[in-house]
Amino acid sequence: MGRWLEVLKEGDKVIKEAKIIAMTCTHAALRRNELVKLGFRYDNIVMEEAAQILEVETFIPLLLQNPQDGHNRLKRWIMIGDHHQLPPVVQNQAFQKYSNMEQSLFARLVRLSVPNVQLDRQGRARAQIAELYQWRYKNLGNLPHVDGLPQFQNANAGFAFPFQLIDVPDFNGQGETQPSPHFYQNLGEAEYAVALYTYMRILGYPAEKISILTTYNGQAQLLRDVCQRRCETNPLIGMPGKISTVDKYQGQQNDYIILSLVKTKNIGHIRDVRRLVVALSRARLGLYVLGRAKVFMDCLELTPAMRIFAKYPRKLVILPHEPHPTQRKWNERSQDGEPMEIEDTLHMTHFVHEFYMGNLPAMKEAYDVAMNEYMESQRILNPPVDETQLDVETEEEKRRREAMERKKKQEMDDKMEADIRFEDMDHEMQEPEPVPEKKTQESV
Repeated sequence: MGRWLEVLKEGDKVIKEAKIIAMTCTHAALRRNELVKLGFRYDNIVMEEAAQILEVETFIPLLLQNPQDGHNRLKRWIMIGDHHQLPPVVQNQAFQKYSNMEQSLFARLVRLSVPNVQLDRQGRARAQIAELYQWRYKNLGNLPHVDGLPQFQNANAGFAFPFQLIDVPDFNGQGETQPSPHFYQNLGEAEYAVALYTYMRILGYPAEKISILTTYNGQAQLLRDVCQRRCETNPLIGMPGKISTVDKYQGQQNDYIILSLVKTKNIGHIRDVRRLVVALSRARLGLYVLGRAKVFMDCLELTPAMRIFAKYPRKLVILPHEPHPTQRKWNERSQDGEPMEIEDTLHMTHFVHEFYMGNLPAMKEAYDVAMNEYMESQRILNPPVDETQLDVETEEEKRRREAMERKKKQEMDDKMEADIRFEDMDHEMQEPEPVPEKKTQESV
């Protein structure tokens, strides 16, 4: 077995034996010469998230093999994407505005009416949440399981409604702030979002099923800071599954999304309906949006979605006596006490503190039980080893092992350099400069 694993580590062997090879367009561009020299051969290309790829980058994966006898062996090219969501990111404002580089080849082909297959059923979100963005798609319906599975029909425990746009007034006399140019933050929304996440954890929601999203990098950093300060060191609460910006979260999803819109003076770049569609379509079961309601309700471009949000109150309505999970249907009234309306950030934070203290003994007991079950499972899977039978590692063997590990790590770093460089890039749109001549220093 060891010999086979050793052989398959070699790049040329992997490429010649593998039936499916996955890579990013950026990686393909950086490693094209190497792949061609290795004799890379393929007949089909499937390009996912094609609407987010620059037009010039789209052609690079087509050029990773030398033609045979003057003929390209590529037989099929499948592009999968959604031109109603965010386009490729072009940081240079001139290229973006005057060269149309923001248009992907996928969007160009759709615009030119090239025959395409449009999917008209969604299976990600409960039907009530899907209504928020169905108006952007022609005849978009739901797959059968959305109307049949209990997870889509049951209510979100502790909440009166499956989604809400929650009006967050000024906190300590402040709404949005800008500590540095184009670095937008809103402390009131950050505190509210973390308190709401904590409330869900107290009710029993799994941390990994909750993501906190925002529309600006500055707010994402603030959310991490607040969450680390209030939740990270507490094993009963912990960090949420993800804290990210809407732009970077495109292509991902989670059961429950808490979304901070940040802006209180003007609409900001959520005016781009494509960004709104991404923001509203990340949630499967619950979506709770924090923002200055009037600012977003008055935006003409967002009217179809805001009309649906208007069905529910502007203040968060919770059911603190209903633990997770619940068998209550989403359109049924709770029998576990009267609903409670949250007035503002201060009210939410004070309530969550008292709610936490009141539930602390039960949470500790549940935590101890879970830890004991985990330790027992580990004991069964990994029985204790007789230490007298273990070989004692000499200092020389330890040095050789550590040197080998360092060498392997360096080789891996070198091979993955392109992917690392790609992941570290900032894929956020820049807010337009107030003065055109002044160069943008930081992305929003």
